[in-house]
Amino acid sequence: MSTRLIVFGRQGAGKGTQCVRLALHYGIPHISTGDMLREAVAEGTELGLRAKGLMDAGNLVPDDVMEGIVVERLAKPDAEPGWLLDGYPRTLGQVEAMGRNLGEAFVDLAVNLDVPVDVVTERMVARGRADDTEEGIRRRLELYEEQTAPLLSWFSDQGLLVEVDGVGREDEVFERLVKVVDAALEA
Repeated sequence: MSTRLIVFGRQGAGKGTQCVRLALHYGIPHISTGDMLREAVAEGTELGLRAKGLMDAGNLVPDDVMEGIVVERLAKPDAEPGWLLDGYPRTLGQVEAMGRNLGEAFVDLAVNLDVPVDVVTERMVARGRADDTEEGIRRRLELYEEQTAPLLSWFSDQGLLVEVDGVGREDEVFERLVKVVDAALEA
């Protein structure tokens, strides 16, 4: 049985840390948008070269290029037993593309690591990165709400979304995630 997961969560929710742990736990690759782009560029694939040109010019990588990179990555042998996607899909168009390329039942479960805005804001301010200005944080969180809320609704309407409380110690959150994912996959 394969385990195909998509994990959502606001910036600062601890998603990256938990995705690495979940992927190890389930023996599946953790595939993040950034990693996919860097890998495609490093391998010099046609799509990778196209993405590199766009990124070097400071532009966002459009949906059709991301779609091709994701499809290429998910076709690799290590993704056969399943995968954990982090950072993709980000739009309803990308969800539709996954359905077109991978079939209607392309994912087993979507997980939303839920951490309130005030908590993630506090976390991001505390980590002190150069791009974690008050304005930068606010803008990223607004974009997340604009782009991701429709996806959460879509996955919920399909009966594929589970919400997990992402507040607490790292180990506590991980235990909650595994318990919820296991229960949903066994149902």
